[in-house]
Amino acid sequence: MTAPRSVEAQLLHRPPGAGAGEIVRRLGAMQAQDVPSALLAFRARSATLTAAEVEDVWQAREIVRTWGPRGTLHFVHADDLPWIQTLTGSPANTLRRLAEEGVTGDDLLALITGALEGQGPLTKAELEERLAGRARGQGVVHLVALAARHGLAVLGPLRAGKPTYVHAADWLGAPVAAEPDRERALRELAVRYRRAHHPSAPEDLAAWSGLPLGEARTAWRLTAAVPPPPEEEPAVRLAPAFDEYLLGWRTRDPILAAEHAKRVFPGGGVLRPVVLADGVVRGVWARKGTQVTVTPFGDLPKDQLDAEMADIRRFFQNSRRKA
Repeated sequence: MTAPRSVEAQLLHRPPGAGAGEIVRRLGAMQAQDVPSALLAFRARSATLTAAEVEDVWQAREIVRTWGPRGTLHFVHADDLPWIQTLTGSPANTLRRLAEEGVTGDDLLALITGALEGQGPLTKAELEERLAGRARGQGVVHLVALAARHGLAVLGPLRAGKPTYVHAADWLGAPVAAEPDRERALRELAVRYRRAHHPSAPEDLAAWSGLPLGEARTAWRLTAAVPPPPEEEPAVRLAPAFDEYLLGWRTRDPILAAEHAKRVFPGGGVLRPVVLADGVVRGVWARKGTQVTVTPFGDLPKDQLDAEMADIRRFFQNSRRKA
């Protein structure tokens, strides 16, 4: 059976030897507002990586967690930060959210960079204390996002399960310098997107990137069509919540039957992890620690399903975080 989307382009056939940095680079960016789900997205694309190895690559600054496409937290490759910064650096929405939180003033960028600089990764509570009442709660996070829009902040590793925020120069050695040639940045975006999302159209690129459709069409025209990679033997894959295979296009209709949509997207911003078979959503699953429970929508190959559940246990072995 031919999948409606290329699982190979999304690396869900698990090409041998692909490290965490290469996986991120190949996909362009990997959604990472929920770190455990993001780690499992690496597992779905590698038969050998472990959670600890992905975290090591993050700690080594090869991959970086920051605000990326659509203003959503993503893992991106450190080398790609300049062109991503060019295309996602508009602060307008962040300033609006700050105003909604009552955080205003002409000194906001200086305020947050002064609180971050030279401190190493700080939790929201620690940063709130350093801001001395100028911002609280989500206002603190939006201030960091403002600094990130200017290439001055990124997220550090979790500490006791909580996000940390760090000055970009302290973490990366220098602030992120945006790519000055916007056309070059658009071309790179389209090359990465088209390689990882097949088939796709400019409308899909606009939905994924958050760019206006006209600019997405410009990016599309700057690049050539990418032939799909050779198809591999179809396999069952346990994909995490927020996986690119589900969220990387403007619609999920080709891979998610309408009668099952509510079971995957029950509402309230919840997105359940899915079972993929032949590139189509065939069930949902849940995890408590390393124990996995699958709710299939029909028959699934038991041997492949058992292998996937066992692989989740393998992935979290020796992890420094609670699985």
